[in-house]
Amino acid sequence: MTSNPDRSNSALNRERRQRELTALGDAAAIDVLVIGGGITGVGVALDAAARGLRTVLVEKHDFAFGTSRWSSKLVHGGLRYLASGGVGIAHESAVERDILLTRTAPHLTRALPQVVPLLPNIGAAQKLLVRAGFLAGDVLRRTAGTPASVLPRSRRVAAAEALRFAPTVRRDGLRGGLLAWDGQLVDDARLVVAIARTAAREGATVLTRVEAGNVTGTSATLTDTRTGETLDVTARSVVNATGVWADQVDPSIELRPSRGTHLVFDAAAFGGLTASLTVPIPGSTSRFIFAFPAAHNRVYLGLTDEEAPGPVPDVPHATDGEIDFLLDTVNTVLREPLRRSDIRGSFAGLRPLLRTGDDSTADISREHAVLTSPTGVITVVGGKLTTYRKMAEDATDAAVAHARLSAAPCRTRALPLVGAVSGAARDAIQAPPRLVERYGSEAAAVLELAQQHPALAAEVAPGMDVTAAEFAFAVSHEGAVDEADLLDRRTRIGLVDADRKAAEPAALAAFQ
Repeated sequence: MTSNPDRSNSALNRERRQRELTALGDAAAIDVLVIGGGITGVGVALDAAARGLRTVLVEKHDFAFGTSRWSSKLVHGGLRYLASGGVGIAHESAVERDILLTRTAPHLTRALPQVVPLLPNIGAAQKLLVRAGFLAGDVLRRTAGTPASVLPRSRRVAAAEALRFAPTVRRDGLRGGLLAWDGQLVDDARLVVAIARTAAREGATVLTRVEAGNVTGTSATLTDTRTGETLDVTARSVVNATGVWADQVDPSIELRPSRGTHLVFDAAAFGGLTASLTVPIPGSTSRFIFAFPAAHNRVYLGLTDEEAPGPVPDVPHATDGEIDFLLDTVNTVLREPLRRSDIRGSFAGLRPLLRTGDDSTADISREHAVLTSPTGVITVVGGKLTTYRKMAEDATDAAVAHARLSAAPCRTRALPLVGAVSGAARDAIQAPPRLVERYGSEAAAVLELAQQHPALAAEVAPGMDVTAAEFAFAVSHEGAVDEADLLDRRTRIGLVDADRKAAEPAALAAFQ
C-alpha cells in the first residue's frame, strides 16, 4: 500500500491534471486502474484509494458525462422493488440512502415529500396498494436505521395540505392525498464530482479527457484526448466502470439498455411545487411518474422506461412518444393541462442493464453484477445511483481478491465526502443557503471568491441563480476543463437552450 503526497488536497484543475498525467509514467506501480468517471467509477476510485491502494481513474470525457447526469436526482429507498419481490435490493437501497443522507453526503441530499393526490381516477384498490407500499417504505426506513427526524413516516393528508404541496392539482373530487418521504440529490453530477474530489483527497490520480484503449486485465493504452499523446500503463487490476459502454471495453458483457426520459419546466408551470407530485401510471400497480422541484427554479417531470437497442449515443434524446406519455399521464391530475409549449427542455439517460431473457426493461431488476472477463478485466454493471457505494465496494473487493492486493478494509460507509456538513455546523456557515446546498462547508470559499473579486459576484446571466464565482470555483477546484463542463455538469443551466446561450459568454470568460 502506498500513500500520495496530495492526500489533503481535493482540488482538481487543469494544472493538477497535467502534472499528474506527466508523472503517471514514472509513478509507482498502479494497483487499480479504473476506466469510467461516472458515479460507479469514481466510487470505485474512492473505495480503492481509501484502502491505501495506488489508484488511477481515467475518463474519456468529463465526470458524469454519461448516465450519471441523466438520473432523476433522487436517492431512492427501493420501494418499487418490493412490488416484484425484490426485498434484498429494496433493503440495500434503503441502507445506502441512509448512508448518503446521514453520513457521507448530508450537504448534497435532503428529504423530499412525495404526494399522491386521491382523485376519482384512483380507485380504492389502487389507493390501498399505494398506502401499503408507503407503509412498507416506513418499514424499510426503520430497518435501515434512518430516524424519522431525517425521513418522516408516511401518512394521509387532507385536500388542503395536498394542495399546499402541489398547488396545480385538480381540486374537483380531490379527497386528500397520501404522503411519504424519500431522498433527493441537489444534483447527481455534483455528487459525482464530490466523490471524484474525495478520491483525489485520499490519494487517487483522477484524470478526465483520457481515453483507455487496448484494455486487458493488467494494462491499457491511455490517450490524452486534448493533445493526442499516448502512454502505455500496467496495473495489477483493471476495473471497467463504463456503464452503458461496458461491452465496448469487455465484449463478453451483453447489455440491454433502457432509456429514462425527463421533461424540464419552469417552476411557475407547477405553481410553486414543494413535493414530488407522484402520479400512478394507468394500468400499472407499481409504476409512477413524478414531477419534483429542481435547481434553477425548475421542475423535472419523469420517468419513462423504454428499451433502447442499437448503438449507444453520447447524448440520448427524448422521443415524441415519451414526451406525449409524460404529458398525458401528469395531466390526469392537473387542473390545467400542460402542453408542449410549456416544456423548456428535456433529458434522457440510458440504464446499463444486463440482458436477462425476454422480460421488458421495466421489470428487469436493478441489481448490480461484478464480472471478471477471460482477459481478467473486472466489470461492474447494472445497479442504480443510490447503491453506487455498495457497487464500488463489491468491485474493489473483486479487484483485491483477483490481484491478491494488500489492502485495508472498506472505509466508505462512514467517509464524508468533500464539503460534507450537517446540523449546527451547517447552520453556522456564513453564506447564502443556495450556496450551502450546492457546496456544503465549501460555500464560504465560493463566497470569498466573489468578495475578493467583485466581478465574480455577478450572475452568469440575467435572472440566473449562478454567479461567476461558482464558475471560477469549478475551474479551480472541480476539474472543469471547458464551457460545457460548466454549463452542462457543474451546473444544469444547459438543460434549457435559451439559458445555455445566455450563460455561455460567462462560461467562456471563466477560462480566460
